[in-house]
Amino acid sequence: MVSGKFNLTGIWWRHYVPMFIITLILLLPFTRSVFSEVGWRWVYILSLSLSLSFCLTPLFRWVALRFEILDKPNARKMHDEATPLLGGAVIFFSFIIAIYINGIFSLKLGAILIASAILFIVGLIDDIKDVSAGLKLFVQLLCAAIVVYGGIVLDVVPKSFHIYSDIFNITLTIFWIIGITNAMNFSDGMDGMAPGLGAIIAFFIGIVSFQANHPFVGWVSAAMMGSCIGFLPYNFLKKGKATIFLGDAGSTVIGFVLACLAVYGSWSKGNIFVSVASPLLIFWILIFDMIYITIYRIYTGKVDSLWQWLEYVGKDHLHHRLADALGSKKRSVLFIYLLTFCIGTSAVVLRNAITVDAFLILVQASILVILISVLERSGRN
Repeated sequence: MVSGKFNLTGIWWRHYVPMFIITLILLLPFTRSVFSEVGWRWVYILSLSLSLSFCLTPLFRWVALRFEILDKPNARKMHDEATPLLGGAVIFFSFIIAIYINGIFSLKLGAILIASAILFIVGLIDDIKDVSAGLKLFVQLLCAAIVVYGGIVLDVVPKSFHIYSDIFNITLTIFWIIGITNAMNFSDGMDGMAPGLGAIIAFFIGIVSFQANHPFVGWVSAAMMGSCIGFLPYNFLKKGKATIFLGDAGSTVIGFVLACLAVYGSWSKGNIFVSVASPLLIFWILIFDMIYITIYRIYTGKVDSLWQWLEYVGKDHLHHRLADALGSKKRSVLFIYLLTFCIGTSAVVLRNAITVDAFLILVQASILVILISVLERSGRN
């Protein structure tokens, strides 16, 4: 039986009350202006989204319990008791409020926010009452199309190819956004996995954005990073199990926003290969896991169509395999955090790199995850 009381399971009141006071102080216009004047706008955005997320989580947990919006255990899931959802609402509203209060806006960002709102609503419906895989894919295509229409498109093929370059770049953009969105959703299989990865990926997108003198994307990344970090204390406890889950409304929105920011940002000074390599490294673990499970499931005959692939839920993801090899879910999550951070640092040094450097770092990242896969499989045998 899950209690419907408003409580701070896993979080002491002595932590919550000071954070609540800090949030109120950060919401004051005077505080915002002070941070802006000293050139610490990104610190303010990060702090505000983090504190909002931390303070809103118990509220949305109570709402989830009150209206029985719960993730109930079954044979396909790793938890053994009904757990409140609506963590996605925490991430979404903390992110949106931090963006709005700081007056961060552009037409391209507007397209991202509108599309992410649609994705959030559909994900919320799916958390309450299951939505078919086909409908979710259609909504993802629609949201990706909104972003593309708003002007966020990869620039991989030169304009000299005319209409063919537009077709290829738009197709690749949609494929990238939908792929990363689903990869982040698939990663949400253990406590702390998706919000932790979201925070690390947002961190590196922000770092590279400030390197490229593109602070706008850095500010938006800081808002997403803070929203994820503020939620983690409730979702990835030192002792015990998560008191609230992200749900599809959270994991898909995190993946979608970060995928769009990767296209929005500037990754290199005129070197196409480096521009492609940098985001690939930042999202490397998500991409590798998606490719691995796709090949494995097709090879073993577990899926033989796109619809089966979308609907299939298994325990063959990297975090599942590492948990078996390391003997602990928490160790698996922490290992993947470290691996993501390790590979992500490579993207930071690529800003002024040449093509050969970028290629060698990609090869190095590939060898690293292959070695880890071989070791974790050996550990289970």
